[in-house]
Amino acid sequence: MAAVQTNPIAWETLLDLSAHDGPRHVRLELAVRDAVATGRLPSGAVLPPSRLLAASLGVSRWVVTEVYGRLTAEGILEARTGSGTRVAARVGVSAARQAPAPVAAQRRPRFDLAPGVPDLRHAPRTLWLRAMTEVLAETPDAELFRLDGDVPAARVVLASYLSRARFARADADAVVVTHGAADGMRRVARVLREHGHTAILVEDPSWQRMRQVAAAEGLTSVPVRVDAHGVDVDALAAASVRTGARAALVTPAHQFPVGVALTAERRDRLIAWARGCDGVVIEDDYDAEFRYDRRPIGALQAMAPDRVVLAGSLSKTATPALGLGWLVLPPWLRDGVRDAGASAPSTIDQLALARFLAAGGLDRHLRAARTRYRRRREALLAALERALPECRVSGIAAGLHVVLDLPVGVRAADVVRLGAARDVALTNIRRYRVSPDAPAPEQLVLGYGDLADPLVEEAVSMLAAAVREAAAREVGGSR
Repeated sequence: MAAVQTNPIAWETLLDLSAHDGPRHVRLELAVRDAVATGRLPSGAVLPPSRLLAASLGVSRWVVTEVYGRLTAEGILEARTGSGTRVAARVGVSAARQAPAPVAAQRRPRFDLAPGVPDLRHAPRTLWLRAMTEVLAETPDAELFRLDGDVPAARVVLASYLSRARFARADADAVVVTHGAADGMRRVARVLREHGHTAILVEDPSWQRMRQVAAAEGLTSVPVRVDAHGVDVDALAAASVRTGARAALVTPAHQFPVGVALTAERRDRLIAWARGCDGVVIEDDYDAEFRYDRRPIGALQAMAPDRVVLAGSLSKTATPALGLGWLVLPPWLRDGVRDAGASAPSTIDQLALARFLAAGGLDRHLRAARTRYRRRREALLAALERALPECRVSGIAAGLHVVLDLPVGVRAADVVRLGAARDVALTNIRRYRVSPDAPAPEQLVLGYGDLADPLVEEAVSMLAAAVREAAAREVGGSR
């Protein structure tokens, strides 16, 4: 294995941030990509722990963990339990050379059916700008010198909002403001690892980013199947016994990507499991505010605030660009998570979040968003029924996506490729599976959050054309 010097001077030279432009995390990402592409960081080279590299380069630990997580997700780096982060074996030079594209160069497909993206045309710009302007005008000078990242006013308002909107059992002492869901997961995973945890039970399929963040902190993902009632708690308990895992990451309000809600009976049993094994449940509350047929289901955290971590953000409700989220923590995790070495959002951002919530900005935005998404979902389902009547659509009336079953013999990977040729962004559900090579139904996850209303019919027409072409090629190839 290639050896790499680990003293501070060597890393400052190897990863020269001054050679690149942009925010620090972008500059570090570019520096690592360049070092891998040129061979200065060869395959298998071990990178320093995030805390050591942050100190060497004079950046926050969040900058390093963010870059490690992003490049691990792309396969340029890999995180191995017990052996740290290293350059992936046989990483392609072309992949390493890919840099974060300038905003002006990024192009989204015309028919955007990718899941997990809110309606960016209706981001609450005016409401957020008002909150930010008021905070800048009214914040006392002394508050602008705050260095520790803790803004009690933000925690108080967040606790009040989550108690009202998500029925959480939260007080200000339980709340930590984060840079988003992945940042919150990173902090919790780090502390769990320090407490002796080596594995985490995860839904299969599930959002891969949270699993990757956990892996980067030393937690091995243990897959647990999901069915029409949510995560299979019997299978979860059995996997816990088999592996010793006592932490579970779940999406009970609206499972991603299957699109079901965890039943009341399974909620009870999941809490009983956590109590019985001295475990912890991490509740990813990623789009729970969007329910169209009834009032949103309350947070699981309210059933056992001593056993459940509630993690949320503004990424789906408003826009990922704000980079703000929160954790509601059991008492035994609070000090550890606060001292986990991660940087907090700026004082101004936290105060703006508090003003945004207290003034009803998020409530007003959500009311309009629910109406918009409900109508768009109905339009999408009607168009799918007309264009692809043989394809079953599943998922409760919630969130920003549905799941489409493809006809027998049609492969999702082929439809994704043929859709891209028609400027349609499609996602194979296999992308979210913990074990991607295991047998699974051929399904697409169709997001409608950022799909323009006038394009719904045409987008489905393009999707249907891709399905028909894939089916025709399958028939032709089998002759």
